[in-house]
Amino acid sequence: MSDQNEIRIEPEDLDESVVSEEQSAEIIKKLRERLKVCQKERGEYLDGWQRAKADFVNARKDDEKAMSQFVKFSNERIIRDIIPALDSFHSAFGNKANWEKVDLNWRMGVQYIYSQLFSALEKNGITLIEPKIGEPFDTQKHESVSTVPVSDPKENHTVIEVVQKGYALHGNILQPAKVKLAEYHQP
Repeated sequence: MSDQNEIRIEPEDLDESVVSEEQSAEIIKKLRERLKVCQKERGEYLDGWQRAKADFVNARKDDEKAMSQFVKFSNERIIRDIIPALDSFHSAFGNKANWEKVDLNWRMGVQYIYSQLFSALEKNGITLIEPKIGEPFDTQKHESVSTVPVSDPKENHTVIEVVQKGYALHGNILQPAKVKLAEYHQP
């Protein structure tokens, strides 16, 4: 099969091996046209190849990002299962009267176990959400379990009591902190 753009010079076209100026000009014209076609095709192929290469690089980056996110949040289910145990530790530590009655060595051991557990969770992206009394209520990090009437308008929509701490995994809220919300009521 011959290419339709192929230029062939047959001996019979050459008048006894001598090429006239007219034939030379025609051959050069055909060669220039063919060169332009080839250059255009080469440009199209190069552009297509470069686009495909860029698409491949972008797809690889997207895949790496997705895999990184998957790995980052793959432990979420097990961490959610551990949160109630952390809440129990916080509840025990928060009941000061009963906690102080327990033997000091035992308390220190329990606190050490808690710190080991929480340290392991922190290494895996867990952060504790510990609202401060008087801080503005944030619907992203706090969940209001009740409201408490206050007489000072400056306290309106602030945290008045922390009922339960919250948790975030790599910045995503797993469990918002449960708080009591101050609500201003005019006397």
